Order: sequence, then C-alpha cells, then structure tokens
Amino acid sequence: QVEKMLKEGATFIDVGAYSSRPGAMHVSEEEELKRIAPIVELILKNFPEIYLSIDTFRSKIAEECVNSGAAIINDISAGKLDKNMIPAIGKLSVPYIMMHMKGNPLTMQNKPNYNNVMSELKEFFNTKIKNLNNKGFNKIIIDPGFGFGKTIDNNYTILKNLIQFKEFNLPILIGASRKSMIYNILNKKAETSLNGTSIINTIGLLNGANILRVHDVEEAMECIKITNTLK
Repeated sequence: QVEKMLKEGATFIDVGAYSSRPGAMHVSEEEELKRIAPIVELILKNFPEIYLSIDTFRSKIAEECVNSGAAIINDISAGKLDKNMIPAIGKLSVPYIMMHMKGNPLTMQNKPNYNNVMSELKEFFNTKIKNLNNKGFNKIIIDPGFGFGKTIDNNYTILKNLIQFKEFNLPILIGASRKSMIYNILNKKAETSLNGTSIINTIGLLNGANILRVHDVEEAMECIKITNTLK
C-alpha cells in the first residue's frame, strides 16, 4: 500500500495505531506502541527516503517513532490528551500537525455544539500557536478536524470559510476522505464516496488548503494538478 501511494504521488505517508473514528474504543499506550513500532521499522526499511508521519496523541509514541526515523507528528488532540506532548514536540523539533477536536474519539460526536464554529476554532488555534511560539517552536501545520466533534453543518461551514485560517500564516491540512460528511448527504457508503471526496478536496484546495490527507492518492493528485493549473 505504501509503494502504491508513493507511485501515485504521495508526499508523505501517515500511519497510526489508535483508531480515531467516532466511537473508537480506548487503546492502551503499550498496545499502541506494540502495534506501531514494527510498522515504522518495516516502512522505513523498505522506503528509507520517505517522510513518515505518525498519527498519535501520546508523547511516548511520538518520541519512540521519531527516534526510529519518523519525520512528522500528527496529533488529533493538539496536545489536549497528553500534557507531555507539547514539551516533547519542542525537543523532537519535527513538524507538528495539530488538529481541532471537541471531546475525544469516544465522545466527540455526542451532540457537538458551537456558538460560532469558526470563531471557536480560530480562538483554539490562536491559543495553541502562541503557546508553541512562546516555546520557540514554529513547525506547525493546522487541521480543522472535519468530523471530530462537528456536525455536518459545522463541517461545511468550516470548508466554506477555510480561507480564514490563512491569517495564521501556516500550512492548512484537511482530511475529509470518505468521511460521513460526504456519504451521509449523498446517501452512500464510505467505499462509494470517492467522487464526493474529490469534490471536497477540490473545494478545500480552492479555499486555501495546502495538504490533503487521503486514502486515494491518484485521485487527490488530479485535484491538485487541476486546481494548480486554474490558479
């Protein structure tokens, strides 16, 4: 799968050992490390030149994986679920993807509510970015977190107004690939939501997204090539 994604144009490969889908059950730190460590070793052994991103909210996992050769940390909680993550990131000095999430994977879709979703997300990122900058760290990528404590309306409000996050002068990552925000409004399933995913990716790119986190690399690269040509 890694070989296929790289051939299709993936810039980096993102792997995780703790499912963050809505309602996902808890996985112990020991189990997460047991799952991820051999995969990191295997991928980097076969593809030593790639940029490997680790999807984890735990500082110990981040440290172990970066010490084994991983290049990026992708944290769904932006440091909220492990108080040691931000200090660890400062020491590791690798790019840090911080995502907005309300609650945790088990509870996040339990009637999420916002007074103003864009205002709350911008305030969240502003606080987090200042905290990191004050520690001398600026290798930050922001992810609004489609589907992580968001209603369908919240997701599309964020997508429509994505350009507002440009005020932070940081790369914006979006991950909408085959999510319920697509298949629920199309009355489809995740496995038949590739076309809808391409539409969302295209809108995201036109509205300021810099990075797409996807399952289907070839189709995402087509979105990028066409929107780059348009620009």
